[in-house]
Amino acid sequence: MIAMRNKFIILTIVLSTLLISSCEDNFDPKIYGSLFTANFPKTESDYEAYMMACYVPFSVNWAYDFTGSTQHNFYVAEGGIVRLFDVTTDISNAWEIGSWGGAWTLLSQANYDDCVYYGRSSNSNVSHFEKIRDITRFTKIIGDLQAATVLSDDKKDALVGEARLLRGLMMYYLLHIYGPVPVILDPKMVGDTESEKNMVRPTLEQMTEWITNDFEFAILNMPNNQTKGRYTADYARFCLMRHCLNEGSYMDDYYDKAIKMYNELKASDKGYGLYRTGGADAYANQFKQANKFNVEVIAAVSTNEAGDGSAANGNFNPLSWYVLPWNVSKYLDEEETQPSPFYPQGGGWGQCFNISPQFYDTFDSLDNRRNTILTSYVRNDFTLVTRDDIGNLWSGFIINKFPIEIESSFQPTDIPLARWADVLLMYAEAVARRDQSVPDGEALQAVNDVRDRAGLPSLSGDAVAGYEGFMDALLMERGHELMFEGCRKVDLIRFNKYRQLTAQRKGYTPTHQYFPIPDYAVQQAESYGKTLTQWFERSGFNQDN
Repeated sequence: MIAMRNKFIILTIVLSTLLISSCEDNFDPKIYGSLFTANFPKTESDYEAYMMACYVPFSVNWAYDFTGSTQHNFYVAEGGIVRLFDVTTDISNAWEIGSWGGAWTLLSQANYDDCVYYGRSSNSNVSHFEKIRDITRFTKIIGDLQAATVLSDDKKDALVGEARLLRGLMMYYLLHIYGPVPVILDPKMVGDTESEKNMVRPTLEQMTEWITNDFEFAILNMPNNQTKGRYTADYARFCLMRHCLNEGSYMDDYYDKAIKMYNELKASDKGYGLYRTGGADAYANQFKQANKFNVEVIAAVSTNEAGDGSAANGNFNPLSWYVLPWNVSKYLDEEETQPSPFYPQGGGWGQCFNISPQFYDTFDSLDNRRNTILTSYVRNDFTLVTRDDIGNLWSGFIINKFPIEIESSFQPTDIPLARWADVLLMYAEAVARRDQSVPDGEALQAVNDVRDRAGLPSLSGDAVAGYEGFMDALLMERGHELMFEGCRKVDLIRFNKYRQLTAQRKGYTPTHQYFPIPDYAVQQAESYGKTLTQWFERSGFNQDN
């Protein structure tokens, strides 16, 4: 589980800002500062602190700066995976009412054409390509850990495993943003001019294997009982399971690897299961502050009530400010006796993220998960805004999955990274894809268990009559269960439904499957005599209609 508390955040940010400074060439991490000369890292605790800098891109504050270019963390709402992998899909309508315009509107329309002009820094233009330098930095840290003489073999392997999990996770996200990207994974190549100039895309198979290798090393060497704020071997298993499911269509035995990870997670002494406290409200209850680290949680970013976006105050969660219209009322009545769902916070900055009414309509009326979507709201002038006002007063419905709980600009709701419900659905999918048939037994029961928690009956009819019907039902189940957890675009691409379902429910057809590599990087590669292909798409995307 992830709980990057104040002391952890302060440590990692200090390390990243004081110890690891700017880099000018594409991959080269130029390291400055007296602490990196003869006296740091020197002791075992020094090396552990040194490794912890790898967590910075996975903490949650407004941004970080390793390289002289401001970067969004992967889990912050403004530029992280929710905006990249949910808002660009069928889940969310385009943000066109009260929009800040520019990249905010274009990305919400799944329009990636202007992304070629993005610069090195990540702001409203969500640019993550500079994180290939972070991978080089992680590789340098891994090499230094491997060369350390003060660490026992077990301690060295554990720290290297942790760093490799973080490096693998960084590559995983970059793969699903841009497609394969150039990276340096051999410590001997860090600082080698020719290696740093080799700015060409690897093959999909190569990058897939690199990610797999990092995850597998982490599973074998990381402990499963870590202090809060550190990833575990079980989270590495989850990451490998998800990765193998994504890439199993062309990689031998990857579906079997995914199934193996399910079995290992099921056997974990953590005793994972579906959170069921609260009956019909169980699904919604699991995300509340009072239920942090419940039985369903394999990993989550734990936020701090004092979090305000600065590194010193721990992780924060600003999502509510991106899903709420600015004019929502704290009360349902003028006498202010009936609190609204937005009490005590009130309105947000603008409804940058929303739920498409067409996606909402795909829920069964019995589905308790539908209750986390608000289809109307009361404005500050106490007028009611309804579905009839979509396209006029608001862009879409309000996701209330992570509810308002305190009177603050930012809520203390944890940010889920890995839940048992996701593991169950991935297991069923891996079995179905491996066998090319509707699964039975434990695999089918896994889906039905998730449905049961949502108040739904077991799958029936077309959903179990044939393989295609089952896969359609499974994709729908994933969308309903995991909405706004940063999964949807990756799922739709895996099912080869990104273009068609987004066009059908959002009203905009995605211009491309992935973000382009920005012009500046393509031109830099040209100056080295290399060809860095700007756009990438998986085979079969042209058939996604």
